[in-house]
Amino acid sequence: MSDVGIDNDGWTDFDLHGRVGIRVAAGTPAAAQLRTMLACFATEHPVPGDIVVTEDLEAYPEAAELEDELRYTPHSLELVPEGVQVVRDGDRFAIHGSGELLTTLVPVMDRAMVRQRAAMFHAATVAYRGHAIALPAGGGTGKTSTVAKLMRQDGFSFMGDDWAFLADDGGVLGYEKPMFIKPHHRPIYPHLFQGARKPLLPVALSRPVGRLTTVAHPWFTRHPALAARARRWSPEHRTVRAADALPHVVVTRSAPLHLAVHIERHGGSTPRLTEVDTAWLVDRMLGNFHIEMACFSQAVVTAMAATSMLSWSEYVDDKREVLAKGLDGIPAYLLQVPARHSADQASGEVVAAVMDLLELHPVPEVTP
Repeated sequence: MSDVGIDNDGWTDFDLHGRVGIRVAAGTPAAAQLRTMLACFATEHPVPGDIVVTEDLEAYPEAAELEDELRYTPHSLELVPEGVQVVRDGDRFAIHGSGELLTTLVPVMDRAMVRQRAAMFHAATVAYRGHAIALPAGGGTGKTSTVAKLMRQDGFSFMGDDWAFLADDGGVLGYEKPMFIKPHHRPIYPHLFQGARKPLLPVALSRPVGRLTTVAHPWFTRHPALAARARRWSPEHRTVRAADALPHVVVTRSAPLHLAVHIERHGGSTPRLTEVDTAWLVDRMLGNFHIEMACFSQAVVTAMAATSMLSWSEYVDDKREVLAKGLDGIPAYLLQVPARHSADQASGEVVAAVMDLLELHPVPEVTP
């Protein structure tokens, strides 16, 4: 996968929907990974330094200490074993470290966007005739498979298969990040398995190896070059540009939210669809995003709260408010699909439910 180029001034700039600017210094060891994962936001024009990423930590000789885990001041936090530092100046942040920094960036990026009235959430997102459909769900539920099948239906376009942002005015802001293709995706993305490709594990082994990867992840965060090689050659999944996974598919960067369907697996034998209220969905989206972050991302949020750099109430209440406003008046549902069904079967059931709901809640006609 090709990386985004570096600007002439030594920085790579990313513009998150005109709300948050991220600047990554060229010499930062994590720069290559961030250029790949943020490629859809890359811009040739300098952006405000709402989040600045560099290698060298700032000195705070009077910082308080929590055993050998944390060093902190009211506006700085260093996670000592990982060699990562987060510095806050009002609504602006700096992230420093010589290791892998994406897992630090994700919760900071979410917080910066919340302050600009858009909250990050974990979901597959598509547009249908100019209106967004959000499918929040946990990992392994079938989001990536569902997206592929929806793209075969008339009127649909792609927004993202993992992360997105919901603005308080009801707009969904897409995130076309690279897709993680796993062995069970072979029937749905057959073109990605043709020819000479990195071998992937059998489906039966992908989950156990995934758990081992999670255990090893904290060690990899301190060694970005080794982590990059591990991602490249890992038999657990293949990282693919959305444009390669979904060739000829139209990408929609933003659209007003029309429908939200939270998806989960259950022990029953048939799918179940239940209408839910906004408060329920807000709580589920808050918790789902947090639990789907990498363990180190969760640790960053916990450490900011533990040191009063960002209180729990401020972190949760601000995001809850944005999500509640964005979902206000939007039809919301819980769709439960049988856990025993394969990704192929489950995604077919999700697509059928979405199409039925669009019959029940038709999108407004576009006025010429």
